[in-house]
Amino acid sequence: MTSINHNYLVRISLILTLIFLNSCGIIEKPDWSKPAEPSGLKRSQQNVIEGRGIKFGNSNNKNGGNFLFASSNPLWKASLDTIDFMGLSNVDYAGGLIITDWYSDNSPKESIRFTLRFLSNEIRVDAITIDIRKKTCDEKNNCLVKKIEDELETLIKEKILKKAALYKKDIAQEEIKNRPKKIWGGDQ
Repeated sequence: MTSINHNYLVRISLILTLIFLNSCGIIEKPDWSKPAEPSGLKRSQQNVIEGRGIKFGNSNNKNGGNFLFASSNPLWKASLDTIDFMGLSNVDYAGGLIITDWYSDNSPKESIRFTLRFLSNEIRVDAITIDIRKKTCDEKNNCLVKKIEDELETLIKEKILKKAALYKKDIAQEEIKNRPKKIWGGDQ
C-alpha cells in the first residue's frame, strides 16, 4: 500500500515540476546573422534608446519607489524630530500614526500626550492632524483626561511643516549633487 502512495506522490511531483518548468517559457535564441556592436558604450546607448534592460516591479514610477522607511519621508522625520523630547508609546509608519507617552515637565499631577495622524506623505497643512490630551490627577490619583484645543496644536504643526520643508529641500539638493553625469561616447 505504501508503494502505491509513493508512486502516486512521485507522479504528482513530476507533473507539477513539468508544469512549473513549462511556465518559465522558452528563452529566445539571439539572431547570429547580424554582427554585434563591438563598442559596449554604443550598445548600452542603443539599449537605452530602445528601452531594453531589466525591470524590477513598476519601473514607471517617477518617485523612485515607495519605501516604508521613516528616513525617506520628510514629514515623518520632521514630526519625530519635533517631539523627540517625549517618549513614544506607539509608532506605526505604515498606518501613519505616532502616539507619545504621557509627558510631564515638573508637575506630577498634570501631563500631556500627543497623537499625530498622517493623512498624506505630501508636505501640506492638511496632511497631518495633531490631537493633544491633558491628564489632570488629584491627590487620590483620580485622573481626568481632556482634549486641548488651543494654539499649541497649531504651533507644533507649523514647526513640523517648516522642518519637513527644509528636509525636503535638503533631499532634493543632495539628489542633484549626487546625480551621475551622463556622458556618451560622442559627447566627449
